[in-house]
Amino acid sequence: MKKRNPAKPRPARLVLEDGSEYPGWSLGKDRSQAGEVVFTTGMTGYPQSLTDPSFRGQILVAAYPLMGNYGVPLHKKTGAPFFDKQGIPLHLESGRIQAAGFVVSEACEEPSHFSSGMSLGAWLEKHNVPGIYGIDTRSLIIRLRERGVMQGRILVEGRKDVTIDSGALTHPVADVSPPEPKTFVPEGACGKVPRIIMIDCGAKANILRCLLERKAEVLRVPWDYDLQGLDDYDGLFLSNGPGDPKSCGKTIAAVRRAFEKKKPIFGICLGVQIMALAAGADTYKLPYGHRGQNQPCLEAGTKRCYITSQNHGYAVRKESLPKGWEPWFINANDGTLEGIRSNTGPFRAVQFHPEGCPGPRDTEFLIDQFIEQAACGCLRQAGCGGAGIA
Repeated sequence: MKKRNPAKPRPARLVLEDGSEYPGWSLGKDRSQAGEVVFTTGMTGYPQSLTDPSFRGQILVAAYPLMGNYGVPLHKKTGAPFFDKQGIPLHLESGRIQAAGFVVSEACEEPSHFSSGMSLGAWLEKHNVPGIYGIDTRSLIIRLRERGVMQGRILVEGRKDVTIDSGALTHPVADVSPPEPKTFVPEGACGKVPRIIMIDCGAKANILRCLLERKAEVLRVPWDYDLQGLDDYDGLFLSNGPGDPKSCGKTIAAVRRAFEKKKPIFGICLGVQIMALAAGADTYKLPYGHRGQNQPCLEAGTKRCYITSQNHGYAVRKESLPKGWEPWFINANDGTLEGIRSNTGPFRAVQFHPEGCPGPRDTEFLIDQFIEQAACGCLRQAGCGGAGIA
């Protein structure tokens, strides 16, 4: 095994809860860390994946063998993330690395890209996040596919040891959800615009950006925000987020009450699971989850296949859907439920990411449809008529 040059990293090991070990070299911060070990099949997008709040507390394994070749899109002088005028991160999905650790086969020390302000290793170190490189990620991912995701530890030689369960989070959604409500107003909007409430359980930055680009005003609220008495909105958006959806009891209750208002509701990722639980369905943990940019999904009725970006470890149990609800999308690989819709109200949600960044964004039209529904309600309130989509 060849060490990095000119740096001289410490030897490190990834140890899984079943006792298997994978030796390598330390990447990023020289410290030990525990977490749930999961893998992603994306070839690109490691800056977005590592800053995705849905990866909170997880040790992420990259299936693609080379990471870091285009560096990290940061300010070249300060090493800080770029933000737009409203404080939304550009190029990243949040303002910090959310993953607990990063596991790669090979890490590039000399990135080559015009937007790069820092190498992958330096970025991890700056955020106090450990990584490991030089291991056989193919063998590791085969083990995770056969046995399911497991708890694990990155152990760096000469650094303090950690227990296998020390990386467990009590409530990851509470960790990544914003503490206070905040309103975002779209630039260049004229007249009355649809007002969207987004329940932020760990929303990716590009979700907020997609809503604002469609000239919607967005009120972003925490995961446990009390929506009772809040009627001045045209649509409700349920975001992605980490962990078990059943831990979000307050969000589920809020969505159940929101059904009664008959206003459009759209959810993605964790949002589809919360919507399903609010409707009376059940969720379960997948053996190794769906994480990557190449998941094929079939739309019910049309049977058209879309390639989607996904990051989730839980799914909705298809046979548990109550009367009045039906499957909307199905995963073409394993038959799992990827979307649901109501037959009695404007409520729809998908398991994948229509706004996927860096992509694909083949299903971004679903966000267009949601905004169109919300805009119709907005026009009716203004006395302008309007008709929604089917």
